[in-house]
Amino acid sequence: MRTRLLYQEDSYIREFEASVLEVIGNEVILDKTAFHDGTGGLQADSGFIIYRSEKYSTVASHKGGEVVHILDRAPAFKPGDVVTGILDWEKRYRKMRLHTAAHILSAVLYKRYNALITGGDITPEYARDDFNIEGDMATVRKAFEEAVAEANEIAQRGIEVKIYWLPREEALKIPGVVKLAEKMPPDIPQLRIVEIPGVDLQADGGPHVRNTREIGTIKILKVENRGKGKKRLYYTVD
Repeated sequence: MRTRLLYQEDSYIREFEASVLEVIGNEVILDKTAFHDGTGGLQADSGFIIYRSEKYSTVASHKGGEVVHILDRAPAFKPGDVVTGILDWEKRYRKMRLHTAAHILSAVLYKRYNALITGGDITPEYARDDFNIEGDMATVRKAFEEAVAEANEIAQRGIEVKIYWLPREEALKIPGVVKLAEKMPPDIPQLRIVEIPGVDLQADGGPHVRNTREIGTIKILKVENRGKGKKRLYYTVD
């Protein structure tokens, strides 16, 4: 990948300048970006790219191993030009809160039931996660309710979220560093680690809040049985 991922260094970057590397129609690759491209179950970031007096609505995507910025029209700029990127911050920040909440919930369910995530999605409005927890739906709902109650108690402790990098081999020796049932981290020499001290430690490349108190209150929206190994929890944050 040619693009430096600014959100992995600082998830709170809302505006940035970058040099244009490539333009194909209305698709643009930059030398750096704060736009998350929608990998890892998070809905891709949207916002604007500005060049001189032109403002382009933008949605990020992941194509061919690159972060691609899809503009609402073919741009007037060309490779080598410098543009300004601006995130839709309200949507990004809600995803950050939900993403950090998801880490706490997955840690609680892993600790209680050895449950792994078998699927998930995070939008600005809500998140959903599938867990390979078994039992009748009354039992599963109770398990989710208790996990959310514990996650809320943890969030209100105001724990600082740590971000750092470890060699892949070293990181994969840590118990529970991967909580996805059927997916390993990318085959790269260094893995980005997101740690909520005393609660959770996971390999993760996406944006998070700095302190768990920013999450707010996690609330269950719905619980579904999607089949064996897929008990689905929909939730949001207030």
